[in-house]
Amino acid sequence: QVQVVESGGGLVRPGGSLRLSCVASGSIFSINSMGWYRQFPGKERELVARYIHSGRTEYADSVKGRFTVSGDTAKNTVYLQMTSLEPADTAVYYCNAAVYASRFSLGDYWGQGTQVTVSS
Repeated sequence: QVQVVESGGGLVRPGGSLRLSCVASGSIFSINSMGWYRQFPGKERELVARYIHSGRTEYADSVKGRFTVSGDTAKNTVYLQMTSLEPADTAVYYCNAAVYASRFSLGDYWGQGTQVTVSS
């Protein structure tokens, strides 16, 4: 079993900043990638940013230049630094970990989600 736990959400004013943290634990052989997704009411979950084992990062166009993903797959952690936040960023943010439980067994694991609200 793999557990994924996020922290750091909350209420922030437009233009403000927040930092989300996520740690994966449990039966982990290695981690392929860790990242952040968000879900708006009535919409499907969408990629925000992710950090890949190779060191490569990916971002949604809507957050490029404002959000920074960083992490250490050796420590099973990933962070999302969010700046210049906008009301349109209001959503539930989920951490995802693509984990090898063994050399050939790759699975997706999700955190419980953390609410980010951008409002004056």
